[in-house]
Amino acid sequence: MYDAIVVGLGPAGAVAAAELARAGLSVLGLEWKAMPRYKVCGGALSARTDRLLEPDYHSVVEETIHRVRFQFAGTGAFEFSSPEPIAYMVMRDRFDAYLVQKARDTGAVVRQNERAVRVCEYTDRVEVETQQGRYRSKVIVGADGANSLVARMLFPGRRGRVLGALEGEVLLNGATSSLGAGAIVLDLGVVAGGYGWVFPKEGRLSVGVAGLQGRHHNPRSAYQEFVRTESALDGLIVPNGLGHPIPLYGGKAAERLSLTTSRSLLVGDAAHLVDPVLGEGIYYAMLSGRMAARTAADYLKGLTPGLQAYDAQVASEFYPEFRAAARMAWALYTFPRLVHEALSRRPDVLHLYADILKGRTTYKSLVATMRNRLQSFIARAIRDRAASAFSRGCSGRN
Repeated sequence: MYDAIVVGLGPAGAVAAAELARAGLSVLGLEWKAMPRYKVCGGALSARTDRLLEPDYHSVVEETIHRVRFQFAGTGAFEFSSPEPIAYMVMRDRFDAYLVQKARDTGAVVRQNERAVRVCEYTDRVEVETQQGRYRSKVIVGADGANSLVARMLFPGRRGRVLGALEGEVLLNGATSSLGAGAIVLDLGVVAGGYGWVFPKEGRLSVGVAGLQGRHHNPRSAYQEFVRTESALDGLIVPNGLGHPIPLYGGKAAERLSLTTSRSLLVGDAAHLVDPVLGEGIYYAMLSGRMAARTAADYLKGLTPGLQAYDAQVASEFYPEFRAAARMAWALYTFPRLVHEALSRRPDVLHLYADILKGRTTYKSLVATMRNRLQSFIARAIRDRAASAFSRGCSGRN
């Protein structure tokens, strides 16, 4: 019997497995494909990833992002730049393989090409059945993505919002793009309730669209229009996009659903821990994997009576941020043209948002700052209007 089984070895599961093994526990990690394996994903890591991983993860970073080109349906483009990195671009096959190797290096047993098909939780153990065998452990970490088997079998009735994205890899084959090094494209006008992107990698561009407000579960027509009109793709052969689910944070109703049972924990996409603004999931996946592993280690070592500390930590560190982010996302995707025009006039707001990606501030702080600025703007407008009315009144009396 293992101390812990981790089902799924994407970023959440690999980080959890490494953390558990580092704590001196026996760990089995199960991954249904062989590493490295292609994963449909934009592959953007916010710069705050530097706070989570050892510096050598930069060996698999393919582009460091300092500039963002914002536009609305291909028009009104303007650039925002930062002297410090905003994000890092990776291909998920290399990045995930790097994280799995870290888990191996710390002592985790990794079994690849082994899909979990059944999970049962008992009072004294958990059993995981795969296509090759059956394994037992004291706890299990469900890190098996948006369509998590662990969530379906051990958390009955737990459902969340799963929205759609399409993404394709454009091979440059020696060609050049107008995008330039260290820059990405974000387009707010190509899909209702979402955005389109172009992310540079080594010898390729990742291009895609995502619907984040529940209006497009399969935004294929938006993807086709985006790749047809996006100037950074001119002259390049763009493949049909491959779909992948985005398991967004589901609001206060989702917060009431536990992420733990007596012997199981859900992390990353399986727990729907995805940022509502841009659909960023990798950072939160790794952070939740580390949190869950530390909680499980304390429980297995007899330091805590159960796993509920993980629920409490997610509730205090993730959900307030996601609630603030959800308010921003509503404004962004309900009034995308207005937001785009406002940002083009006030690019300083983008510096504030970049500070979130760098780990320097939070969504809560940004929302409070924007609320104060809006109140100041309204107060100024009222004063100006009152002064104008008073001036006209005085002129009429003269």
